[in-house]
Formats: sequence, structure tokens, C-alpha cells
Amino acid sequence: MPIVLLDYDLSITNVSISLLFIVVTIIHLGLFNLTGLAGAVIPSNSQITLEMLFSFIIELISQQLGAKHTHLLPIFSVVFFFILFSNLLGLIPFGFTPTAQIIITFLIAFSFNLGFIFLGIILHGHRFFLLFVHEAPLILVPLITIIEILSYSLRTFSLSIRLFANMMAGHTLLHILGSFVLMFFKNSYYILALFPFALVLAIFVLELGIAFLQSYVFIVLLAIYLAEILEFNH
Repeated sequence: MPIVLLDYDLSITNVSISLLFIVVTIIHLGLFNLTGLAGAVIPSNSQITLEMLFSFIIELISQQLGAKHTHLLPIFSVVFFFILFSNLLGLIPFGFTPTAQIIITFLIAFSFNLGFIFLGIILHGHRFFLLFVHEAPLILVPLITIIEILSYSLRTFSLSIRLFANMMAGHTLLHILGSFVLMFFKNSYYILALFPFALVLAIFVLELGIAFLQSYVFIVLLAIYLAEILEFNH
């Protein structure tokens, strides 16, 4: 049943339920694990795994931005875990993958790239726009500037489409193969069902790796783009 308030559709959808679950999970990790409230002298396997992930993100920040920027751990951790949990949620039966929706990935990428522009202006003032001008013959400067601005703008689309396409393709393939398995079982072709079932298992394992890899690639690219702003020295 639709829920409409002041002409706004507030209906509960798969997207809203999935996002709420992911946000609550991230808040739990942040409040009870990152703050040490759930820590133990003898850590559990889950605590060890979580600490390894945080150490991994800190190392990534140190490599791309320098050790003095490790205070950015919270924002990079939130992005990493949001994308990771969104990717993994779609691998649960009847689960929903927020990152398989282009509007979700576009909003994340657009928000960060817009924030980087504001940060560049705050840190460097009007000199920030020299980022789009390179040493070249004077006659070519206008053309190069347009190309550089266009290239910078396309980062939003490359970030969002890369994540969206990978998630959509893998989960769609799993859905198709899973439909074959159910169809064969429904028609009592149990032997024939073994082949697509084996493919489903193999692709499921592959998708687990891709879920982590895409989260890693996303924050690495964000760190590279941020480093370009912070290290700008024109």
C-alpha cells in the first residue's frame, strides 16, 4: 500500500529496507567495534577480521595520501563497508543489492567528486582551477582546459558505472543460472540440474571476491582523486 505525505511517496521499498539494514550494521560496527566497546583481551574471530579490515584501510590511506591523513579513516571506512555490505546483501537469497542501482552508485560518486571540488577551492582558492590548465602552446590552452574539465566530470560516471555494471552483471547471471536449476528440478531433470548448480556455486564464490574487490577499487580511486586535490601545488 503506497504511503504518500504532502505529495511525496514514502512507501517502504526493497531499497529503503536494504539501506536501513546496511546503515544500522555500519553504526553497530562503528559504535561497538571501532570505539572498542565490544573489544576483548582475547579477540574473537569477527573482531580479528574487523581489525584486519580497518588496518587494511589505514594502510591504503597511508599509501595514497600519506600517514598524516590517517584521520580520514572514518569516512573511508564508512564508504568501504557501505559498498561491501551492499554488494554482499544481494548474494543472500531474496536479498537486494543497492549498488546494482545506478542512482545509488551515481549519488555516492557525485557527492564525493563535488565535495573534492569544494575542498580544492577551500584549500587553494582560485588557484585550484589551474588544475585544468597544463603547460601547452597558448593557442591550445582553451581546448585542453575544456578536455580536462570534461575528463574530471567523467570521473563521476566512471566510478558509478563501474560499480553498478559489475554488480548488475554478476547478480543477473546468478539469477539466470538459478532459474535454470529450479526449472530442471521442477521438471525432475535432477542430473541436468547439477551443471547449472555447479556454475552457481562457482560464480557465487567469484562474486564474493568481486564484492570485496569493487569496494577496494572504489575507495582507492577516491583516495587517488583526493590526493590530487591535497597535493595540488600550482
